[in-house]
Amino acid sequence: MRLIVVDDEELARAVMREYLQAHADIDVVAECANGFEAVKAITELQPDLVLLDIQMPKLDGFEVAELVGGKTRFIFATAFDQYAIRAFEIHALDYLLKPFSQQRFDQALAHARASLASALPRQQAVLQEAAASRTQPLGRILIRDGGKVHVIPSAKIAWIEAQDDYVRIHADGKAYLKNQTLADLAAQLEADRFLRIHRSYVVNVEQVARIEPAGKDSHAAILADGTKLPISRSGYQKIRAAMG
Repeated sequence: MRLIVVDDEELARAVMREYLQAHADIDVVAECANGFEAVKAITELQPDLVLLDIQMPKLDGFEVAELVGGKTRFIFATAFDQYAIRAFEIHALDYLLKPFSQQRFDQALAHARASLASALPRQQAVLQEAAASRTQPLGRILIRDGGKVHVIPSAKIAWIEAQDDYVRIHADGKAYLKNQTLADLAAQLEADRFLRIHRSYVVNVEQVARIEPAGKDSHAAILADGTKLPISRSGYQKIRAAMG
């Protein structure tokens, strides 16, 4: 079993290294000290299992899991018990509460071996379900670009365009492609700020400079940077109401 250890504390990684010496069948292919390193290593090395801390700089453990998805499975290891429910909602194989013993660690690995040998839901599908059930709007969007990760504050997004099963997110003069449908992403954003003005477009109302006619019974939103977006009839009613 190929495994990656992710924790921002060297002491925590050292403890797990020591505990793993009792498991000859496990090959530790990487150690990572933050979420960005973890995403890069998981994407490139495709491990079977990741021992993953939750509270880390740059990206937390849940954001790492969301970005990598795929077949990778996780055991969360953290000093905080309040994340347990969320961890199991995304089908974490186990939840180790620091400090944990060798015995408890061995139990988690035994559970992981059994689970990996059985047919389990794909991690990406589970994460998408968890994302759809969020009650708080997203404060930032995470986009994986190969081994890189772009973190975009939601407030900086000007508009979003649908492209089949992808969306193109426009922020600060740059465009980013994300593997997600427009409907799914729009449902996760702040409803008062982001409006779906057309079947193919969501716009940040704060970025709209004006609305102008674009033909008979049609309108367009003109953004602060000069971008012109079409508005459907239902979208026109929504954006008029939002802009007062």
